[in-house]
Amino acid sequence: MVVADVGLFSFSSCIPSLSPSPPRLRFSFTRTKRLAVASMSDDPVREWILSEGKAAQITGIRSVGGGCINRASRYDTDAGSFFVKTNRSIGPSMFEGEALGLNSMYETRSIRVPKPFKVGPLPTGGSYIIMEFIEFGASRGDQSALGRRLAEMHKAAKSGKGFGFDVDNTIGSTPQINTWTSDWIEFYGVHRLGYQLKLARQQFGDSLIYEKGQRLVKNMAPLFDGAVIEPCLLHGDLWSGNISSDKNGDPVILDPACYYGHNEAEFGMSWCAGFGGSFYSAYFEVMPKQPGFEQRRDLYMLYHYLNHYNLFGSGYRSSAMSIIDDYLRMLKV
Repeated sequence: MVVADVGLFSFSSCIPSLSPSPPRLRFSFTRTKRLAVASMSDDPVREWILSEGKAAQITGIRSVGGGCINRASRYDTDAGSFFVKTNRSIGPSMFEGEALGLNSMYETRSIRVPKPFKVGPLPTGGSYIIMEFIEFGASRGDQSALGRRLAEMHKAAKSGKGFGFDVDNTIGSTPQINTWTSDWIEFYGVHRLGYQLKLARQQFGDSLIYEKGQRLVKNMAPLFDGAVIEPCLLHGDLWSGNISSDKNGDPVILDPACYYGHNEAEFGMSWCAGFGGSFYSAYFEVMPKQPGFEQRRDLYMLYHYLNHYNLFGSGYRSSAMSIIDDYLRMLKV
């Protein structure tokens, strides 16, 4: 859902309001660098805005919505507006991962993303992130422009370390493991599908989806025959709630779960993104379609269906199982 003139939102599902609260999970992050974390104060957000944010006064604070994970607020000041997300139960690691992803995308100068300014702990527990406030336009903008700019980001940002990211981060509130791996099929099998399958077995005792899913993981290599796979910077959670446009009509993407992966994995939330023909046409003009694209589309959707199953429950299980069964029949395993 996109609402004009309210800033940025933080959602984690197509229809979060219809789903039960996600499980609380422990996070274990590894990193090669840390974003600077703000010092503690009674109100560290206000303190930063009135010092490093170069504002003399805060003229208004208002809620701008949010999802089932974070609260979102707009801080208006004499130096402009800031967008602030807070979480009362999760420490700064989650927002540090988001900030590093936003910075990585911002530095490509290809598609507009909010620039992150500060991450820190809240004195009563939890954490916050302060970032650029972007005034949204009246619509999601031009699909062709979105496809082209997204492809330009994928083309511009490649990793020499392989597939992964410098930190583990989150997809919704689920930990997303980004250990650097040289082989994409291994990375996707272990750290994407495999992790979600283990979580489903752990949370729901779902041995059937685990066993069938693992059989797919072990036999999915032929789906990549003929494809040239490079580690491109991905937004990682690109659905309609994380896509908008600014006042000039230029596309904006936000609330990422970044990592370096196969560019086609970016379309894994397409079942909930509304990408049309003009989007794909513009995208493939910059990043040519690889052999076997159509037969891999559902494989990349599977990760997100499994994540929704783990976050929101059994309503998403049948979609995930259907994809697994279809691939097992296709691969004859």
